[in-house]
Amino acid sequence: MKWKKFTLTTTTAAEDLISSMLDEIGIEGIEIEDNIPLTEKETKGMFIDILPETLPDDGSAKIHFYLDEEQDTEEILKKVEEGLNELSDFVDVGERRIYVSETEDTDWINNWKQYFKPFTVDDILIKPTWEPVPKEHGNKLVIQIDPGTAFGTGMHETTQLCIRQLKKYVTKESLVLDVGTGSGILGITALKLGAKAVWATDLDENAITAVGENLKSNSIPDEKFHVTEGNIIEEKEIKDWAGYEIYDIAVANILAPVIILLQKEIPIHLKKGGILITSGIINLKEEEVKEAFAANSQFEILEVIRQGEWVSITARKR
Repeated sequence: MKWKKFTLTTTTAAEDLISSMLDEIGIEGIEIEDNIPLTEKETKGMFIDILPETLPDDGSAKIHFYLDEEQDTEEILKKVEEGLNELSDFVDVGERRIYVSETEDTDWINNWKQYFKPFTVDDILIKPTWEPVPKEHGNKLVIQIDPGTAFGTGMHETTQLCIRQLKKYVTKESLVLDVGTGSGILGITALKLGAKAVWATDLDENAITAVGENLKSNSIPDEKFHVTEGNIIEEKEIKDWAGYEIYDIAVANILAPVIILLQKEIPIHLKKGGILITSGIINLKEEEVKEAFAANSQFEILEVIRQGEWVSITARKR
């Protein structure tokens, strides 16, 4: 099916009101394009260390919306114009020009699947649930992952760095804390490597769903993998849920600024001699993270390993 894409030029002051007006008309799938800088809260859960450069915020905005071939385009656009007229009485709606183009119907939620194929991290095969095990990898440890809308297929260098470190340190007695679990890939890997149990946290509610589905795909019982939504750095109830001085290993594949905060928090959850495995550190931030660990008397850095532009730092609680 072909859709007509409409782009309305307006102002940042009016974008929320216009979005609500479009929703009331019955228009779904609204996109907003502006240059308003992201807040710290908005960037906290994003898997990036360096935000892309944007143009200065000049107060302009674009709102994109889509209508299919069966909808009465003329009638809907008439309602949009009437709505803009009403809003213009108390907010600057800007240029309010509407441009039209055509776009194909695309399944954006599932389109990425064509690029996710089975691959190996040393002797571990990681594959999507919809792909068979390749014959040549039949003797490898298999981990099945369908990330859904949560981060974590295992293909990213930072995830692979963490997997290799888990292979080094996980034992049959290991209790593992997985901070920022995403799809659950690192916690599931730890269990497949023999860990006793995993406790995991994530800021994204989608991660909780993804973890549940991936546990089923890997035949892992729920009592082996405990997961909750929340911030272990800031929320006492999450700290209490995780427990204190009980983990042999903590793993965090997040962001350099978050790891700098996390290395202050994690010692209270680790046993003496416990291991903290971190990644998600772009090489430009390596020294900053190493300095944070060096300033923390509770940790000693054991290893710094790299893959591409990414860095993993592993430390032991003294």
